[in-house]
Amino acid sequence: MDISVLHIITVGSAILMVASILLQQRGASLGAGFGASGELYTSRRGLDKSLYRATVVLAIIFIASILGGLLMPAA
Repeated sequence: MDISVLHIITVGSAILMVASILLQQRGASLGAGFGASGELYTSRRGLDKSLYRATVVLAIIFIASILGGLLMPAA
């Protein structure tokens, strides 16, 4: 695999992961950041569940591409 393709995969997965994290709307109030959200835990459903799974997959791709770059011998 060419190193430039690996860089594209890394940067692309990073951008998509940031976008998917920002699209998640759990605990939108300011107090939620400090633990005072007042909301009960509910299970993820529908689009929220799909977005969560996509974020996990993108994180795995991102970490694998970084490890692949570290393990690839310099040419």
